[in-house]
Amino acid sequence: MAAASRASLVLFLVVATSAVVASMLAVAPGAGAATTACVPTQLTPCAPAIVGNAAPTAACCARLKAHPASCFCQYKKNPNMQRYVNSPNGKKVFAACKVPLPKC
Repeated sequence: MAAASRASLVLFLVVATSAVVASMLAVAPGAGAATTACVPTQLTPCAPAIVGNAAPTAACCARLKAHPASCFCQYKKNPNMQRYVNSPNGKKVFAACKVPLPKC
């Protein structure tokens, strides 16, 4: 039962982040053409650690480290994403991966 609940939460995170990406592209078409795009779905390897209580994987930490810090500021301000970035588990994942959350 716990595995099914965790899988449901991960699926929810993937769907939610996909919706955020779609809304960001709809609001700002062409944005990011000259800069690195903020694509939250690149962080799906972190979903089990942020949504559940799993330890972050090496893939998760690598993705967090490669993700632009400016994107985390956008996520912290986005109502659909801030609950993940600002959550206690989210903060634990950033700390475990040694990725500082930017001051925005």
